[in-house]
Amino acid sequence: MTGADSQPSLRTRLRSLRPDAFGADPAGERMERIRRSPNFADGVFQNPSGARIRPSGSMIEFAKGYFRKEERTRRSPLGTVPVHATTLADLSAPPATGLRLTWMGHSSVLAEIDGSRVLFDPVWGERCSPFAFAGPKRLHPVPLSLAALGPVDVIVISHDHYDHLDLPTIRSLVGTDTVFAVSLGVGAHLERWGVPLARIHELDWNETVQVAGVSLTATPARHFCGRGLRNQQHTLWASWVAAGPEHRVYHSGDTGYFSGFQDIGAEHGPFDATMIQVGAYAEFWPDIHMTPAEGMRAHLDLQGGRPHGALMPIHWGTFNLAPHPWSEPGEWMKDAGEEAGQPVAFPRPGEPFEPAGELPSEAWWRAVSAPIAHPWRRPVAADSASVQREEVDLAGER
Repeated sequence: MTGADSQPSLRTRLRSLRPDAFGADPAGERMERIRRSPNFADGVFQNPSGARIRPSGSMIEFAKGYFRKEERTRRSPLGTVPVHATTLADLSAPPATGLRLTWMGHSSVLAEIDGSRVLFDPVWGERCSPFAFAGPKRLHPVPLSLAALGPVDVIVISHDHYDHLDLPTIRSLVGTDTVFAVSLGVGAHLERWGVPLARIHELDWNETVQVAGVSLTATPARHFCGRGLRNQQHTLWASWVAAGPEHRVYHSGDTGYFSGFQDIGAEHGPFDATMIQVGAYAEFWPDIHMTPAEGMRAHLDLQGGRPHGALMPIHWGTFNLAPHPWSEPGEWMKDAGEEAGQPVAFPRPGEPFEPAGELPSEAWWRAVSAPIAHPWRRPVAADSASVQREEVDLAGER
């Protein structure tokens, strides 16, 4: 063999330059299982109903608005976000009702269900990006360290986007004995980062695994996947149902609205609590993220068409990922809850609460929010000054 022959191929050399955060592409038996999936066709995973995964409309117009200085100001808090200083004491005593949720920001939620601890989409990193020096940065710190969180029975990953699957967080957990329940194909990333295969459960839609007394089911969602420069659509995206002996919760992951919520609710509901994505929506990608109004509709579908349980909005307040104002998801969801008669929980990041108890309802974001309009509100006869004022409300003055 000559010296030239012993040199690694160009493809091998390029792969060695690939950032670790890109993860790994499914291969071997994992890829064969993906090809056998009823949700995989024409070389890619398919959505339950058609969805445009690339932004629609003029990207020039989108960029103009997104990077305009005054628009950037509206998309961030004006002051320090009031994070609840979660302590070991907050979480050491078991929940009195058997179910407690702690929102850690964005889509990260600790769910304590009938004696088991389930951590959804943990992102403790400073940026949701493959790079430490660029990409969306946290708008508030994590409420507590992973070490202070204590042992977790299972970590659930909805899909492999950077704001849901975080390399620094996973590497912090490699040395534990925590089990992972992930969407089909996502295990390739975890293995690349050092998680033993024996600790990984990969689920296709409508598959279930039992972990530590909790039944975890991957359910359909309307979204997409990908971490590298090429998005091969070879890792699945999912919502999740977690059911203990007495309680059950639903975590939406990322999804656009679709009729499948009714089917999920009919098969697995009703739920004591739902965690519903209501942030990072835009007219440029209407099929893959929900507005608060769509999130409320999804919750009601999951609950059999009527108000039931507690709804906790997630996927907002922590990262700047879309053109809407920072506080808009909270304001809009508060209005949607009142209109539907549905109890909605608005915890500060890190604030534990029990869905069967008193829900945190204070609009805490108003103290640090820029003024926003409320275009979703239905027109009302303008026969009083109070009505006029409501239509151009200032977040923080109501």
